[in-house]
Amino acid sequence: MEFTKRQIKIIEIVKEFGPITGDEIAGKLSLSRATIRPDLTILTMLNILGARPKVGYFYTGKSGMTVFSKKVSSIKVKDTMSLPIVMDENSSIYDVIVGLFLEDMSSVFITNDGFLAGVVSRKDLLRTAMGKMDLNNTPIGLIMTRMPNIVCVTEEDSVLDAAIKIEDKGVDSLPVVRVVDEDLKKLKVVGRFTKTNVNRIFVELARENF
Repeated sequence: MEFTKRQIKIIEIVKEFGPITGDEIAGKLSLSRATIRPDLTILTMLNILGARPKVGYFYTGKSGMTVFSKKVSSIKVKDTMSLPIVMDENSSIYDVIVGLFLEDMSSVFITNDGFLAGVVSRKDLLRTAMGKMDLNNTPIGLIMTRMPNIVCVTEEDSVLDAAIKIEDKGVDSLPVVRVVDEDLKKLKVVGRFTKTNVNRIFVELARENF
């Protein structure tokens, strides 16, 4: 796999200053600890970086895919995905807001005739709610991010590839889709893959291997 620019910078920092804590790495990048957590997790799982409690991260000097990373790559999205919240494009903004907060989701996937048409995030809804728009009578389709500007994953994608997409695109979740008609770009939403799924997978695998 290819590392992102941020992951390469993290490796360089750890090489030069290790052992170094996650907070110290984040400080040198002018980022929050939460922002780089997925990077540190991936680099640790790949055995590029080592980590010791109360000591910090250090460079292992190793490269390439380890047995652990190969195991991560072998896990499919369908084995770990969560249930999505899906609403129709003609639903009112108010109904979508209620649905999102009742389900405590970060985003809602919007469909047209049963197929993925767009996505709307908690931030989108909060921004709209602070405006003067009629929430009860305005369809969600007017404010959603539309296809094809949506990053998706399929059930057969690896969780590692899905996690990298989440990181690269800076989103909280991805729709898991099943291709019904490739030519017409008809995608059926069958699940969602989130940062929470990523954290849960890495924690479970780490507990098994350490």
